[in-house]
Amino acid sequence: MARTIIFRILGALVTLAVTSFVVYGALFLAPGSPINFLIGPHSANPATIARLETQYHLNDPFFQQWWTWVTGVLHGDFGYSIVARSSVSSLIGPRIGTTVLLIAYAGILTIGFGVVGGIFSGLRPGKIDGSVTVLTSIGLGVPQFVSAVVFITVFAVNLKWFPTFGGGSGFADQIYHLTLPALALALSGACYVSRLTRAAVRDETGREHVVTARARGLSSSAVVRRHVLRNAAIPVVTVSGLTVAGLIAGTVVVESAFGINGIGALLVQSVQQSDFPTVQAITLVMVAAFILVNTIVDLAYLALDPRIRARSAAG
Repeated sequence: MARTIIFRILGALVTLAVTSFVVYGALFLAPGSPINFLIGPHSANPATIARLETQYHLNDPFFQQWWTWVTGVLHGDFGYSIVARSSVSSLIGPRIGTTVLLIAYAGILTIGFGVVGGIFSGLRPGKIDGSVTVLTSIGLGVPQFVSAVVFITVFAVNLKWFPTFGGGSGFADQIYHLTLPALALALSGACYVSRLTRAAVRDETGREHVVTARARGLSSSAVVRRHVLRNAAIPVVTVSGLTVAGLIAGTVVVESAFGINGIGALLVQSVQQSDFPTVQAITLVMVAAFILVNTIVDLAYLALDPRIRARSAAG
């Protein structure tokens, strides 16, 4: 078990190292330059551009630039934003807390509504199952930017229940401001988790060991708790973790729609300004968070399924 955990962690670190190379290389080859945005199209001349490129080491060889950036990241230095004229860490630091809270809030909604709705739908065929199935089918087809616009129009503009802009200040006010963004971010993911949970529960209720447990006289609650939900939890945990990890990318759309000052909105702004150091840092942070969540899901999978632990120990 310990060896398997070490291998998973080492695999995550290798993936992160390869990702850093790919991210940096892709932006290195991308057209445009932060120098052009900085000096403007009318004042640009070859001498000024050459001087600024030398000053900011933009004309160094690729591998030298990448190695300098990676070693800086390992020391907590994500580089310097030429456009903002400040360190990238100072740009990301004040915003990352808001994004983490938004993802956590949306993750709780995704897992909460998705798992509960899927369990009720799987255990209670009929009207409840039909209603949940129809609602989740509709929710799966709604993109995040569409749900964001609908929620703003209905609950913020018309009903005036929630604010339309900003992330709030203070924990309670942040929760209030982030409710609609979290719902927009979680809608499609919750529907997906619900559908898979329903399928997993339905599959487990028809298995032989469940039928045998009922024949032995066990109560329905005991059968559901010990035999249905416990075994259905394995695929549900996997898909829930992957869905929550996918919320990281969705913050780019939702934060922009609701005017939230998070790293997702900063990424959009940095791309528009060709602020490559900031784009590289935010992309690496998002990928690192995605890898971390997936690693946690893998470890949770090992803890839930004894067969995986047995195969790992045998291998």
